[in-house]
Amino acid sequence: MGIVLKESYKNTVTLLIAILVGAINTLFLYVYFLDVAYYGLITFVLSTAFILKPLIALGVNFSIVKFFSAYTDKENKDKFLSLALWQPLLVVIPLGFVTSFFYDFISTLLSDKNPLVKNYTYLIFLVAIANAYFEIFYAWARVHLKSVFGNILKELFVRIVASLLLVAVYFKIIDSHQFVLCMVGAYFLQAIFMMIFAFKQYLPKVSFQLPNNFKEVIKYSLYIILAGSAATILLDIDKFMIPQKEVIEQVAFYAVAVYIGSVIEIPGRAMSQIVQPLTAKAINEGKEDEVLDLYQKTSINLLIASGFIFMLVNSNISSVYQLLPKAYTHGVWVVLMISIAKLYHMFLGNNGAIISNSKHYRILLPYGLAMAFMVIVLNNSLIDLLGIDGAALATLIVVLLFNTLKLWYVKAKFNIQPTTNKTWIALGVIAVFTSIGIMINLPFHPIVNLLVESTLLSGMYVFVVIQCNLSLDITNLYKKGLLFLKR
Repeated sequence: MGIVLKESYKNTVTLLIAILVGAINTLFLYVYFLDVAYYGLITFVLSTAFILKPLIALGVNFSIVKFFSAYTDKENKDKFLSLALWQPLLVVIPLGFVTSFFYDFISTLLSDKNPLVKNYTYLIFLVAIANAYFEIFYAWARVHLKSVFGNILKELFVRIVASLLLVAVYFKIIDSHQFVLCMVGAYFLQAIFMMIFAFKQYLPKVSFQLPNNFKEVIKYSLYIILAGSAATILLDIDKFMIPQKEVIEQVAFYAVAVYIGSVIEIPGRAMSQIVQPLTAKAINEGKEDEVLDLYQKTSINLLIASGFIFMLVNSNISSVYQLLPKAYTHGVWVVLMISIAKLYHMFLGNNGAIISNSKHYRILLPYGLAMAFMVIVLNNSLIDLLGIDGAALATLIVVLLFNTLKLWYVKAKFNIQPTTNKTWIALGVIAVFTSIGIMINLPFHPIVNLLVESTLLSGMYVFVVIQCNLSLDITNLYKKGLLFLKR
């Protein structure tokens, strides 16, 4: 786990900075500087593009992670990576023609409840292409165990651009319409920078020949298209469906609550960039003990780290909402439900990477389709009944059900599980301190309340985790931090 912790540490620092910038954007700049309808619009455009992205990428980003380490000669590596470059064009070109031909019909359909969407529908396709190629080049770098720069681009770059653009909107340098267009441009810059970095890691000799295992690669790619992204696009499906039933401003309110609840997954997003290729390598080399070790260590480490953030978020949510405009303050239940879903997902560790990089990856296709179908069905009913709370409840139900199925499946096929005795202690610690935090109700200014409660809870949580030695990796990291501070 040494290289995992080293890369994960750097990625976590990046993510912490990104989450700070994102918090400023989401909780201040967007809600005060941008018209709420345009906030809902950009959220809808990006979320719909992210739903479309797996279809355009054709599973290539997952194929790179799974197969690259299995090639031992440069010739087949070059053939494989050349295939990765042009394979998405098999979708982009025909889909572009179809979209152009039926553009009026598609834009009218998507803008039925919210006319503002109509003139921006074409941006969905453009963002999807840019983001698909970004993910491909990001995977390209990750298989060389170089995840930090890509993580900066993925998590921080667009947020910083958004901050600058929102300030420009405030000072009337650009208007809301230009803000949306510039945000789309940021995703193209992100993809270009990632491409340059990936080529610096490994520049293949362009080849139009196919690798030896071409059929296996294509088969895997087609299976993994939706399956590999099923969990990540659930919230994007919510943001896509809400405007079909509610005014587009509701998407903005939902986006704020989801952002707050989703900070729970920061440690997982940092660790997954390096754990996925290591899991693929261990499986390709048949190292079962290493797979088990990664499974249990990622699970307990992510549970403790994400549980810490879960505790702080739900303990301070009332103070956070006191700082927002009143129109945005109806998402407390959304935050709770999304944060529970994210915490459970973190508890699974590298479960998804084990399945997707093994011979059992085919199960992910029906699994992904079933997840998407179920969240659509539940959203269709629950949004009508409960509004944005219904969308969050639909996501929570689907995550709890299907992640439990994934735990069972890995246990059945690999005879391994992520839990140890320390898992249950960690869950108890998270539950106790979160409950204490919710019960604390200080009478001061919201910012003072946030600082005081967070400091007290953080100190107690870290003390218990270290004293109980719930994670050897976290304890060692803590000791190294103390030694550094004493120098």
